[in-house]
Parts: sequence; structure tokens; C-alpha cells
Amino acid sequence: MGGLSVLRHVHALLPSEELLYFADSGFAPYGEKPEAIIVERVLSIAAFLQTFHVKAMVVACNTATAAAISALRSHYPHMQVVGVEPGLKPAAAITKSGVVGVLATTSTLASEKFQKLQQQITDAVDVRFITQACNGLVDQIEKGELNSRATAELVERYVAPLLKQSVDTLVLGCTHYPFVQPLIDQIVKSAGHSVIQVDTGEPVAKQLQRLLVQHSLLREASATPAEILAFTSGSRTALETAFRQLLGLSVSVASVDNAGFAES
Repeated sequence: MGGLSVLRHVHALLPSEELLYFADSGFAPYGEKPEAIIVERVLSIAAFLQTFHVKAMVVACNTATAAAISALRSHYPHMQVVGVEPGLKPAAAITKSGVVGVLATTSTLASEKFQKLQQQITDAVDVRFITQACNGLVDQIEKGELNSRATAELVERYVAPLLKQSVDTLVLGCTHYPFVQPLIDQIVKSAGHSVIQVDTGEPVAKQLQRLLVQHSLLREASATPAEILAFTSGSRTALETAFRQLLGLSVSVASVDNAGFAES
């Protein structure tokens, strides 16, 4: 359900575009799975979405982007594909202390794409990134436990050590994490710190808009927002509830068979 944090920005910026949202909750979390498995999964989902003749795809997951964006672009060379990456660049520009904390999944932090991005930035500017793998946090958010005691304890376990190392900027390197920003704020405040949180959902939406304009694919503005269709490999009720509670949208969700992505 982390991709909803990206979809809300896309829908707000491009309200006339029809959106298809695929929540792979039945296979989550991606962050602790082998890269080859993630690539296979992403390509299968892309093939399913292609049956609807989409003009662009947004990979609204840091882990899936790091593992599979190259393969996806190779398979669909004429498709507009937008990935998500942790906001290291904006964080490096914002930080005053020169120390930036990065919350992400194990898979994202271990990926070659992330390592190259981090090295590229540290070679150019005087900034230190302190990374923190947040095992288990995606599971809690997928279950809808945004304010539970167990989730709060996990967030504190991962954020508190970063605060002790003088980070003044925190990169939310997983699309699920914006949904626990209030918990992070509480922990930061109780520790007597001030931290800027960097969420990459808005820049992703703007990049999508640029590509659609560049390739003359942008849909004409309409008086009413376009339709959102949603699919899930997990619980329909859970995703419908997430749309309603997290985005304030009433969206009909179709279940998708895990094996062949056939509607059931």
C-alpha cells in the first residue's frame, strides 16, 4: 500500500488522467526478497497492466525501482516509465549539519542503484549519509497499524539512533514510510530535535507530468477528476479502507489471482 503515498501526488497534479493502481499486498514486503524474484514479479505486474493499454507506468516502490527499473525499461522501450528513488539529492541540499539519515528497506540499501547514487552525491558534496534498514515496518503499515504501540516501538528503534548522530534531515526511502510521519514527528519532538523529512512522491508526480507533456500524451483537463481503478493481490477490503482512510477516496478494488493476475 506504500504506493498510495505516490498516487496521491499523481492524482492531485494530474486529476484528468485515468489511473490504474496495482497493490501487490499478497506478495509484500518486497524489501526482504531476493532481487531476481522482485524483477520477475515487477515484469509480471507490468504485463498485466499492459493489457489495459497504459501509456505510462510509475514504479511506486523504492525497492522495486532499484531492482527492476532497468529490466522494465528494456521490456517496454516505448513506454514512459518513472521510478522512485530515495531523496538523497534533495536531502543533501537541505541539510545544515551535513548528516542525513536514510530510512529504507534492506533490499534498497543493498542495491547497486542506491550505492551508486550515494557515492555520486558524497563525491560531489560534503555530506554523510547514515542508513537504517527498517525491517518489519512495511508489514505494520500493510496491516493498517499506523498508530499502534508495536509500530511506534519499531519507528523509535530505527529513528532514535539516527537522532543521536546529529541528523537534521531524514530521507523516507520507502513509499510506505510517509504514512508514519506523525509517529516520526512525535519521536523527534520528544527527543528535543528538529528534523526535516524528505518524501519523494511529489517529484515523481512532476517527472511523470514532464514526460507526458514531452511526448504529447497529457490528457486534456476535464471538469471532474478521472476514474481510479485499483487491483490487489491481497485483501480488497484492506485496500478500499486504505484509499478511504489515507487518501479520502472511495475506490472500487478488484481482486487479482496471484498466479496469473487474472481478475477473480
